[in-house]
Amino acid sequence: SKDLKGAMEILIEQKRQKLSTVEKLDEHMDFASQLIFAQNRGDLTAENVNQCVLEMMIAAPDTLSVTLFFMLILIAEHPTVEEEMMKEIDTVTGKQKL
Repeated sequence: SKDLKGAMEILIEQKRQKLSTVEKLDEHMDFASQLIFAQNRGDLTAENVNQCVLEMMIAAPDTLSVTLFFMLILIAEHPTVEEEMMKEIDTVTGKQKL
């Protein structure tokens, strides 16, 4: 846990350095960037930023899989919604075979 925390601090510092040198911020504005800017404004501490990024990295696979599971169940329970989604996919992809 301590090693992971240390590695995360290094990655956040690298991100901080990158943000200080980019010309167009809008191309680099992700969640970690927003957290770093919140710290710069005094809204968060460095520990807050580190903890948020660490939790995002650790929790994301679990929460994503649970979210996708429930999304698929809801789609299966609502065939009209599934049909509309398929129409939208066909419209966007031009009915290409994937």
